[in-house]
Amino acid sequence: MTKAEVKARIEAIGIIPGVRVSKPNHAHFAAEMVVKAGIPIVEITMTVPHAIDVIAQLAKSHPDLVVGAGTVLDVETALRCVDVGAKFLTSPGLVTEVVEFAVKNDITVFPGALTPTEVIRAWKTGADYVKVFPCAPVGGATYIKSLKVPLPQIQLIASGGVNQTTATGFIVAGSTALGLGAELIPHQALELHQEDRIQELARRFLGMVKEGRAQIARANGI
Repeated sequence: MTKAEVKARIEAIGIIPGVRVSKPNHAHFAAEMVVKAGIPIVEITMTVPHAIDVIAQLAKSHPDLVVGAGTVLDVETALRCVDVGAKFLTSPGLVTEVVEFAVKNDITVFPGALTPTEVIRAWKTGADYVKVFPCAPVGGATYIKSLKVPLPQIQLIASGGVNQTTATGFIVAGSTALGLGAELIPHQALELHQEDRIQELARRFLGMVKEGRAQIARANGI
């Protein structure tokens, strides 16, 4: 899958499920569930035990799944993740050498940033998207909207505090996609293997993205 295809998938779906769990088998289960629900994207964070092995296994067993690596804080880790099949790299903050590695190797990358200065710096470093993290404590959708006014050319991913109450608003405010964790993949659902619960949450969030984009289209007279 090319970088252009990865970006097209992210922009079409509008949701990036972040898997941050304590057991590798839970990571596999979470990925399987979101894929079944219509979200063929998953981010495996480096805090998951044996995360790189999980990425490798998912990439091999699900060739159509866009599997990425999260909390990537150095080039060595980035290289190992890409070598086993990671299609995108992300982190909670801006790690310039990881962004530069991704740009050089034609890999989709979206570092985290919070302030306008950080967002601009991430974009100028070569980020495909900038993950605004954590969104909720600094104003949520209102903050995203405020950033988009002077920076309409920068595609933002809202992350940190996105939930069923706020998801649609983040899209309407200008988010290209939403970063979701426990709100989409609850820890209890993983422990109890509640397939229906995770799939229902996935369908709800997909509907919220669709509704947000519909509101934008109506507002623009499309």
